[in-house]
Amino acid sequence: MPERYDVAIVGAGFGGLGMAIRLARRSSARFVVLEQADRVGGTWRENTYPGSGCDVPSHLYSFSFHPGRWPRVYSGQADILRYLEDLVETYGLAPHLRLGAEVRSASFDEAEGAWRVELAGGETVTARAVVSSVGQLNRPAPPEIPGHERFLGPSWHTARWRHDCPLEGRRVAVIGTGASAIQVVPELASRVERLHVFQRSAPYVIPKPDREYGPLARALYRHAPLLRRADRLRIFLTGELLGAALVASPALRRTLETRWRTFMESQVADAELRARVTPDYVVGCKRILFSNDWYPTLQRPSVELVTDAVAEITEAGVRTADGAEREVDAIVYATGFRTTGFLQPMGVTGLGGRDLHEAWRDGAQAYRGVVVSGFPNFFMLYGPNTNLGSNSIIYMLEAQIGYVERALAAMRRRQLRWLDVRAEVQADFNRWVEALSGRTVWETGCHSWYTTGGRNTNNWPTFPIRYRRQLSRFDLGDYVAEPA
Repeated sequence: MPERYDVAIVGAGFGGLGMAIRLARRSSARFVVLEQADRVGGTWRENTYPGSGCDVPSHLYSFSFHPGRWPRVYSGQADILRYLEDLVETYGLAPHLRLGAEVRSASFDEAEGAWRVELAGGETVTARAVVSSVGQLNRPAPPEIPGHERFLGPSWHTARWRHDCPLEGRRVAVIGTGASAIQVVPELASRVERLHVFQRSAPYVIPKPDREYGPLARALYRHAPLLRRADRLRIFLTGELLGAALVASPALRRTLETRWRTFMESQVADAELRARVTPDYVVGCKRILFSNDWYPTLQRPSVELVTDAVAEITEAGVRTADGAEREVDAIVYATGFRTTGFLQPMGVTGLGGRDLHEAWRDGAQAYRGVVVSGFPNFFMLYGPNTNLGSNSIIYMLEAQIGYVERALAAMRRRQLRWLDVRAEVQADFNRWVEALSGRTVWETGCHSWYTTGGRNTNNWPTFPIRYRRQLSRFDLGDYVAEPA
């Protein structure tokens, strides 16, 4: 017999653990957290490359109800992973965790009013509701470069770091100049003999005001909650100002570009290098990056920035379109993640055998990024159009977690078998998202992981506080409600 639960949560990163805490604290629901790995942590378990960290200050990149004790303004991967593991211990989540439980598919049984969740080992779990929290930055995008399988040396993606392959004194190629490369390249540059950085498009890089907290600051933040909350509010408002440049104000956008240019020119004296690190798209159209040592690293004698297109990987190294070949001992792919597929590779089947990925073949969409019409009692955390170009995704997750909890509470209170968001409600919402997205920087023509076919499928098109307000109440009228 399949194990039966009220709620099955898929994924044990920030979203899944946050949802589990909410249910443990406020609900009598029987729930399980299904995690494919042998450890919690999501993206912070996977991305262990040198220099891995967050570009949102930790006082905001943490749950409001569990502030954490952070060693510095912007904490690294290890500290964030410890924070997530502390959540498990503090809120007694261990009995609800099933590690090594990879979800292959979820299908809705209309007659039973429940989801059948198939695990990789052939086991089935049954739940009245499913909350997917599989994240977006955990499935590496493989390099689409001819010949990559021919390279005779070791090669790997930043999210699958080979700690068993020391790079000291070696010749190394890093392909990509996105967020992971911005962090890993300065770390590698001081270790390797020669570093070739292959850039497809130049990023906008602005200063990262990081620093370590001294003993006094740590004590103040620990014992003076109002001070910590004030700092959290300051960070949030700063993020909102940055967000205004992306979603609302061309004037602020120009100010942001001026700030980048002043910073870049203060660090790069050579005119030729300045030209090569200058982006050819509107600031913010791709992810803005934060680093104090990116530009200085590119000027080290042992580092080469290559802007000619990569043509192929050879047995010995990387050949560019101009015919030049750089022979290297190892290749690191900083080629990003598969972000627009959202729930893949997990299959999801709803009413009438409807396939979610087929419904999303022209780009993912949902109602408030949380529910999709035709898939009753199926909820998503960090779904379509809930990513941010600024500010903290944890702020968005808390809004989503509260909304899902209120939906589940309404089901229990009214004794409903299932809830399915009305198709017209979802369509109206997405027309609104599309209209606002057309005014944002993300639809100004660049190619980024924020869009699918030029349409914004990932980012929230206005201010996060507006999202929080929209999800602050659950309106049963938005749903078709099937009575028990």
